[in-house]
Amino acid sequence: MGDSATSHFTLHNSQLTIDEFLTLVRYDAAGLIPAIVQDAASGQVLMLAWMNAESLRRTLASGETVFWSRSRREFWHKGATSGNVQRVVELCVDCDGDTLLVLVDPAGPACHTGAISCFYRSAGKSSYVDN
Repeated sequence: MGDSATSHFTLHNSQLTIDEFLTLVRYDAAGLIPAIVQDAASGQVLMLAWMNAESLRRTLASGETVFWSRSRREFWHKGATSGNVQRVVELCVDCDGDTLLVLVDPAGPACHTGAISCFYRSAGKSSYVDN
């Protein structure tokens, strides 16, 4: 994705350098931020994972998703062992700066079960409450 002086990411209709983008990111008390991963082509939500400042920097530098595993307490380059890497197409931060949206071009399933999305189980629409 290049260096911070030349790389840009779209945030709504504006262009930000990586350094400008990073100033908008707000981590929680544990130094983490949730990252919603979405297929850039289909719009399907693939997974939710966590990033810290270093995994976000690694993602920006490599152009592929790198997360922080809360259970293993280590960096996790998605697809490093399975080959199911996620090439970053666009990276967005929400209006509060406390959630990332990572639009990707996935090389395969996102879920460790082999499902395309980690969100393959549903309560069904009939269980929703309409107020």
